[in-house]
Amino acid sequence: MASLVRHMTIDCADPYRLAHFWAEVLDAKVSDDDNPGDPEALVETVGAGLLFIRVPEGKSVKNRVHLDVQPQDRTRDEEVERLLALGAKIHGDHRTPDGKGWVTLLDIEGNEFCVERSKAERDATA
Repeated sequence: MASLVRHMTIDCADPYRLAHFWAEVLDAKVSDDDNPGDPEALVETVGAGLLFIRVPEGKSVKNRVHLDVQPQDRTRDEEVERLLALGAKIHGDHRTPDGKGWVTLLDIEGNEFCVERSKAERDATA
């Protein structure tokens, strides 16, 4: 059998705080084993989990890998507004007049991620 991705690991300054942000984004939970001040925190998701690890250096360049999120029960634009309310910031707006495109956001530690259109929005323009 081939290998499976168990975790996507993200370096950060405050694992517990960043894990809680992402748990809200994904409607997931932070592992019961993790506490404030721990050197790592795991967001348990279907498939690969997100593992946040404390590192001493700050983020200095664009991420080489980023997450793309697709809302399940709201539109892309509604999801962008929800994530902004959680503390994300718009980094690049790639929405087009025909309703296609995506929005690149920064999480609370400045890591890039994208919000795509929902499946319903994609199906409506197919």
